[in-house]
Amino acid sequence: MITRAKFLRIGAASLAIRPFAQAARDDSKFYFAIIADTHIIDSFYKGPEGNPEDTESIFKTTERLESARAVINSLEPKMEKVFLVGDYFHNYPSADIDFYFQNETRIDKAKALTDGFRMPVHVGFGNHDYSVHNVPRETSHELFRRKLGVKPYYTVEHRGWKFIHLNNFLGDTWNKGHARFKTGTGSLGEEQLNWFEAELREHKPSFVFIHYPLTIVATNEVKDYGVHGLIKRHRDSIQRVISGHWHKWFEFGRSFGPPHLVMGATRYDPNAYLIVEADLKNVSHDLLNLGGVDWNTHYSAPYRSGRL
Repeated sequence: MITRAKFLRIGAASLAIRPFAQAARDDSKFYFAIIADTHIIDSFYKGPEGNPEDTESIFKTTERLESARAVINSLEPKMEKVFLVGDYFHNYPSADIDFYFQNETRIDKAKALTDGFRMPVHVGFGNHDYSVHNVPRETSHELFRRKLGVKPYYTVEHRGWKFIHLNNFLGDTWNKGHARFKTGTGSLGEEQLNWFEAELREHKPSFVFIHYPLTIVATNEVKDYGVHGLIKRHRDSIQRVISGHWHKWFEFGRSFGPPHLVMGATRYDPNAYLIVEADLKNVSHDLLNLGGVDWNTHYSAPYRSGRL
């Protein structure tokens, strides 16, 4: 198995990443970054994780996010947005909501870290941002609302494009006590599906962020109605679907309609981010550092900061 150190040694010299243009700012284009699975912890964290690699990585999540942030902050042209595809922090140290207002916890640490970005960071929910066996979902939603100003699912509109944060933890597979309860499978619930369909009916160029890869999200939830069909039906306006959760880089091509990519995690590699150029004139996008990805691993080669 290739290690991160070995990959960087063998890959850095030959890496071909498309550089930013040297020309003056082109207002027909804008740039944004995507990160996933930051898994921030605090002094209340109690391990270990399931295996030595996971345990080692969890104690480096802060420094690795800081490293990714430094690169993203330094880029020219400037990133206008950052989107974080869930697992913002890692689990809950208490089921008591007051605990989070009486102590500095991983939620506060995560917010302080993303507040250090020089552009807005828009956060989505991951499975570790819930703890449905111990903490009611309503508690998680209330903490996200009061501490972060974040709704369970929402859209950011920017420069005529939509950036849609879906939440695959609101359907029956995540309803404790339901016959379909199975947290390894994602589902959205009918209310969110209706909302998502209404968003897509505007036919604006869109990025869709959903924490679980589509292959482990329920195909249909209400008869023949589900997220897979909605995404495929609107393949012409959805630019790309981005997921996290697996902590490694995977590419599904157009298996689900629009291009679908699963990201590596900053938890394991500070170079696990995507730099995206959006072309307003041609209604298209380019993942500028995709050439650095070592597929089916945690790792990506470092992106050189500053104007290239």
